[in-house]
Amino acid sequence: MEMQQRDPARMRSGLPEVDTGTVDAFLAETDRAGLVAVLLSAGDPARFPEAVDVAIVLPELITAFQGRLRGAIIARDAEAELGTRFGVRVQPSLILCRGAETLGLIAKIQDWSVYVDRISRLIDRPLGATATVVASIVPVHQPAGAEQ
Repeated sequence: MEMQQRDPARMRSGLPEVDTGTVDAFLAETDRAGLVAVLLSAGDPARFPEAVDVAIVLPELITAFQGRLRGAIIARDAEAELGTRFGVRVQPSLILCRGAETLGLIAKIQDWSVYVDRISRLIDRPLGATATVVASIVPVHQPAGAEQ
């Protein structure tokens, strides 16, 4: 009998798996519980070896945020469709959602302090608030070579 190879990112996380048919129920249930959902879009661990590291860190983050987060892994066959829905451009990525609202994404493996800072800022934002974007402002119709 041939053994199927299991995806190590999914095996090591101990988190439930969601797909296109179950993700909305997971998000709604998590929101009703007053929690923020964290979905892992891991990708193929053969192509993205750090997916295993992110899968190990995710349960630790859930514990560190003391009951404010609930995690799940996106099923491999649903990653393309849900990745488009949530704006995933890089794998592995953590997707933070409050209900149906995507709060933000954290791509690749990060230092612990980066995770804590980014997640804190995302989940502590008031409902419906947009993220602050800082950019340099250049006049639209400024002639070439003109001084600012």
